[in-house]
Amino acid sequence: MKQKKSAIIVPEGLSDGRLLLHACCAPCSSAIVEWMLAHGLHPTIYYYNPNIFPREEYNIRKEESKRHAASLGLQWIDGDYDHDQWLAQMCGLEDEPERGRRCERCFTARLVATAQEARRRGLRYFATTLASSRWKSLEQIERAGRAAEQAVPGTEFWAQNWRKDGLQERRQQLLREYGFYNQQYCGCEFSMTK
Repeated sequence: MKQKKSAIIVPEGLSDGRLLLHACCAPCSSAIVEWMLAHGLHPTIYYYNPNIFPREEYNIRKEESKRHAASLGLQWIDGDYDHDQWLAQMCGLEDEPERGRRCERCFTARLVATAQEARRRGLRYFATTLASSRWKSLEQIERAGRAAEQAVPGTEFWAQNWRKDGLQERRQQLLREYGFYNQQYCGCEFSMTK
């Protein structure tokens, strides 16, 4: 039986399989992590999401991400939660629509922090689970990742559309299998009202 060619392309330089994966939540990362492990990649999960509001929501999503990583024996890193600093970075963009300039600035801030963490850990490659959500702009995420790799020399962003190869459907299956908490909004207070 002929195997279907994957639409997901692993960067050639990722030969050791080690990378830092920014995770926005457990549901979005579940199918991606499963795919990576099945293809010989060894992601370290980096949970950095100071945009999430309120703090209780942040903690629920954080614990789900941590639980998921632990169930797979993966290293999990807790990024700082400084919502006030994040709000200051978004100043002037509060009324932007979803997929507007605020979202791209948010992605960039989170991916710059991810690239910095990757460099601290001696990892060249970083990726994000943000590119699995159908509610997010892949173009904005790729621009944010490219800005992050330029801001942090020695790192490289793995731009990938994680909605392909049945990963969107697998995400839904894993959400049920793990019994994940499934949030109903992006995370920031501005996305709650749009």
